[in-house]
Amino acid sequence: MLRIIFLVGCIFEFAVLITAMTMNKDQISGIRYASSVQINEVLDHLNALQSIATTSNGNRAVNTTGFNRTLDYITDYLETNTNFIITKRFFSRGNSQLLRNPTFISITNGVVKTHTYSTNLAVAEFYQVQYSGSASLMSDVPLIVVPNLGCSEVDWNAAQPSVAGRVAIVKRGDCTFEEKARLAAQYKVAALLIYNDGRATDGTRPISISIGVNNRVPALFLSYSLGQTLVTAVNDPSRIVNIRLSIATAPLDSVGNICADTRTGDPTQTILIGSHSDSVPAGPGINDNGSGSAANLALAATLARLMETEGYTPYRYRTRFCWWGAEELGLLGSSYHVSEAKKSTIVGERITDYLININLDMIGSPNFIFGIYDGKTAPTSTPAAAKPGSNKMTALFQDWFNQNKLPWDYTKFDGRSDYGPFLAAGIAAGGLFSGDGAKTTEQRNRYETMLGSGLGGSSGIRLDICYHKACDKTTNINEFALNKMIQASAYAIESLGQQSDLKTWLYPTKEIQQLEKQSEPFKYEYNSMNEYFGMPYE
Repeated sequence: MLRIIFLVGCIFEFAVLITAMTMNKDQISGIRYASSVQINEVLDHLNALQSIATTSNGNRAVNTTGFNRTLDYITDYLETNTNFIITKRFFSRGNSQLLRNPTFISITNGVVKTHTYSTNLAVAEFYQVQYSGSASLMSDVPLIVVPNLGCSEVDWNAAQPSVAGRVAIVKRGDCTFEEKARLAAQYKVAALLIYNDGRATDGTRPISISIGVNNRVPALFLSYSLGQTLVTAVNDPSRIVNIRLSIATAPLDSVGNICADTRTGDPTQTILIGSHSDSVPAGPGINDNGSGSAANLALAATLARLMETEGYTPYRYRTRFCWWGAEELGLLGSSYHVSEAKKSTIVGERITDYLININLDMIGSPNFIFGIYDGKTAPTSTPAAAKPGSNKMTALFQDWFNQNKLPWDYTKFDGRSDYGPFLAAGIAAGGLFSGDGAKTTEQRNRYETMLGSGLGGSSGIRLDICYHKACDKTTNINEFALNKMIQASAYAIESLGQQSDLKTWLYPTKEIQQLEKQSEPFKYEYNSMNEYFGMPYE
């Protein structure tokens, strides 16, 4: 999980707005969900996830035994403790992990030059490309320049001779790197070289880019100087330029998503609660994101019990709990799910069948804040349809913390967790985050005043000092904070579930129409890798 915190000091800021957006409590028949979730159940799940990591080389990262055992644990628990409809779907993805450093050699009129690879981009002449395919071109392969910027079939057809079976070089610009790679694959290149444009702030050195998780084309990114030198040589009839290169990436692997659906409620109006199930390779990932995964399991099991309790009103809307794989690699599980939903014609599986996505990612930080995603800071590319409902989710969570006289802070809604693909698809979203940046003195004092002596935490210290480290174990969890975050989540889910017309509440037609007039269309097709890692589209 990668996140930037946007801190706000005053709890009652925008009080009028909050009141206007808050649920009509007359529509909610008994608030029982929040008080029914048991923190001990959540802690049991965290202990189980810790045990899995401890016996699986210390982590639960994708493509490891620990991750696969995590999926089994989630599935087994749901099958035993709920009557929900459970689905587990796997998808194949390219692997950006290098098995060894890539090599790149140019041969101009027989003069061999070995170029510099380094993770220090200030000295590198070329750099790896995220989701490049593997290649071992140890014999000389001709280099062909793709004219213009290689953004259309016209450009690729104009390359002489044909690029098929050869190494193609193309300049950065005008279209996305992913589009260039798609065309390279279409024209069957042996490898693709993209070089910098020499213009932008980062326009001279090699940079880190992605060409898409589904790409299979071997690719490298070159500095402007190296790229221009090679292009000039190729365009000189007196010179012959060949290339040797090697790129060795790990083989394709399979990643699993798990979803569990209530048997009641309208499947064309679905409330979705999501959390990611994977850790980083460095550690067990108990806060990031065992906390969200465990909370999601406890919320699912508790709702299943409530649904069978006499007097508890079933929701009008289907409730779906999901655990996404490969969040730490660029929101891949949730992005895959959204991509499939956009194509689906099955009732209940279409993107239009989702009303709201609640995201739980890192909710037990030891030096915590009660962070609420701030809908007003959604990316400018967010479709207008998703904005009113996202703002209402912010207000709904604020309502619970205010009612319970607890402090809270805004956290930036920048798309860098699994709500991002849904938000980009026009689905309203919200959620909670206990933080990983440093706690300010103002926050420490405010939390101390409202929570009591000793509960304000430590200023100047990271909210999670074990973020993405081996020490992210069960000892890295603040039980008090985790419990409150789960209660707030249950309150939000129940409030949504008991609304009489949730779709109209989340998607007010006139407000959306007004926002559409003010919005500019996003230039690019959403790419979760670029959003998560902050990489350029073109």
